[in-house]
Amino acid sequence: MLYIIQRPETDPYFNLAAEEYIFKTATVNTFMVWRNEPSVIIGKHQNRSREINHEFIASHNIPVIRRTTGGGTVYQDPGNINYSFIYTDRKENLVDYRYFTEPVVEFLRRLGLNAVFEEKSNIVVDGLKVSGNSAHVFRDKVLHHGTLLFEADLEKLELSIRSREASYDDKSVRSIRKKVANISQLLGKTMSIEAFINAFITFVSDYWGNLNQSELSETDRDAIRTLITEKYIKPEWNTGFSPAYRFTNQWENAGEYFSVELSVENGIIRKINLEGHEKYSDLIKRTEIILTGQLHDKKTLSQLIDNTNFASVQEREIMNLLLSHLF
Repeated sequence: MLYIIQRPETDPYFNLAAEEYIFKTATVNTFMVWRNEPSVIIGKHQNRSREINHEFIASHNIPVIRRTTGGGTVYQDPGNINYSFIYTDRKENLVDYRYFTEPVVEFLRRLGLNAVFEEKSNIVVDGLKVSGNSAHVFRDKVLHHGTLLFEADLEKLELSIRSREASYDDKSVRSIRKKVANISQLLGKTMSIEAFINAFITFVSDYWGNLNQSELSETDRDAIRTLITEKYIKPEWNTGFSPAYRFTNQWENAGEYFSVELSVENGIIRKINLEGHEKYSDLIKRTEIILTGQLHDKKTLSQLIDNTNFASVQEREIMNLLLSHLF
């Protein structure tokens, strides 16, 4: 028997907090289907800075939020469907990707798609990834959740999660990029996302027995909102939980050469070594002082530079140039 909790909210902060809250308080097996507004969701053990396209994220005001499960970084929007299985009564093999993806694969096959479970955690159709999965254990319970790309903006997906892989030295979990596709394009027939979700819920209900409907109480919502405030909107979680890393970069501008090396711990720039032409020596020293102790985050550093007084327009231009090479 499964309980399904209605999840109409699309705020990614609420949805991630709700999933954690329901997981930790659940006493019965629970199933949920939910969607997020445009957002980038990173795995628990990932380096936020290396996984995202900082320029694109900042210019499009896309939130980057860390989840409680491992795995790689994903872009989500209302065209992507999230599903969650919370099991409270499994005695062994709590993390079992094949067991929890089996009904998803079978559902896609019933729609005429050549869906298969591949590698550790992916569902693919004709070699194209349509679903990624991850899991988390809390005491004797397991949370298994996954995505279903139905009609997501694949261009924004691609642009949001590009990174400067060679510039980072750390021990974080890397995302593995694969070619993806939208299920709506593979179906060969017209189907709305609402119809797809309803069919999916009906299939899971039949697969595991009737689902009992449930919903969040106001007490639940208050607890979820508290969790958002205390965890999910905090840079200490979203950025600071990243492992320590070293970032290096070199570039040339108008025949002048620059290099930078950052040592970052808990998302904070602990040490910076900036090198450039000797005529910038004073600016370089001031810059190292200004940036030390700051969050290694594009939006944060952009605001800092905007609010800093410089001796000349050229100094500000040099600082903005540096900013563009810090990620």
